[in-house]
Amino acid sequence: MSGLITRTKATFAPPVMEARRWLEGVTFSEERPLLNVSQAAPVDPPPLPLREFLAETALNVPDAHLYGPVLGLPELRHEVASQWSAAYQGTIRDTQIAITSGCNQAFAAAITAICSEADEVILPTPWYFNHKMWLDMLGIHSVPLATDGSLLPDPEHAKALITEKTRAIALVTPNNPGGVEYPPELVRAFFELAQAHGLKLIVDETYRDFDSRTGAPHDLFQDPDWDGTLIQLYSFSKAYRLTGHRVGAMLSSEALLAEAEKFLDTVAICPNQLGQHAALWGMQNLGDWVAKERLEILDRRAAIEDYFPKIGNEGWSLMGVGAYFAYVKHPFETPSDQLAQQMVKDIHVLALPGTMFMPNSDGSGGWQMRIAFANVARPDIQALFDRMSTLSQR
Repeated sequence: MSGLITRTKATFAPPVMEARRWLEGVTFSEERPLLNVSQAAPVDPPPLPLREFLAETALNVPDAHLYGPVLGLPELRHEVASQWSAAYQGTIRDTQIAITSGCNQAFAAAITAICSEADEVILPTPWYFNHKMWLDMLGIHSVPLATDGSLLPDPEHAKALITEKTRAIALVTPNNPGGVEYPPELVRAFFELAQAHGLKLIVDETYRDFDSRTGAPHDLFQDPDWDGTLIQLYSFSKAYRLTGHRVGAMLSSEALLAEAEKFLDTVAICPNQLGQHAALWGMQNLGDWVAKERLEILDRRAAIEDYFPKIGNEGWSLMGVGAYFAYVKHPFETPSDQLAQQMVKDIHVLALPGTMFMPNSDGSGGWQMRIAFANVARPDIQALFDRMSTLSQR
């Protein structure tokens, strides 16, 4: 039994938790506080009107404390169907939507519904590490799809990776960790590739509310048979700051959701009831507030581009920027997993190394790093690059 490899031992430790351990024993000061650019989640609470609604719901809606439908509140499913149909100019029915305990659970449910052990899923690299972790734990092979210099994947390269064991291609746009926004024609090309080979195309749009483009980011929902190929994932955590309430969504065919329901029922039984009420209220009342939040994030993205020359002139390169993320390449001989720990001690900056987003067989992660700027405003971004510049001077 000592040599037994369990499902959890098949993968690595949670990267964000590992990075937090690097803070142990390090003392920060008022003059140089920690700049934490490691996690892509808002740290501020939801806006006051939403918190007040949550409190009122907790006090006055008894059902909010009980089990609810496994696939989510009917009212929230209907609201998503209505707003998504309008936003994407397509036809989406309530029954094609499942509400989940966060977007990570939506991905886990989708994979469990379409894959079996030893199957394959194609993931562009750098990849979102939680996707890789779940595939590892299910015994599913993650097939890395290298991206180009702009961090965009090539459908033709993906086509060459398809085998009889391939079950899906998973995209994240706007991308985590790269920040890049996939052009509509690229998303369409992957949809047609998956459709032609009988695969599922998983499109994780957790950060769609902070896309710099106006209008629909793709036209896939306009296809009358979209649900035969597309599985779209979404999170309410970022737009409404509901990270701790764990509310996400999964859009696909009724038949696939019926399979996912088996998984969801055994893992959480139902999504967080209070969180679902909050997400519904947010969708119906916080459109203007979310629009302002988007403008703030876009200004932080602009700040990255404005101040990056401070280190760009010293050998760093900006590979991608968008949503909550900047993905950079460093000029040092020290690999990024060591450099990231050095940055905590030397300049009081916590960022995640590219090694956390790449397969072990790809050494390029050693020269890359992710900067998550969801919680650092423009002045802090300027300070960030001032501090990173000092690394180049040592």
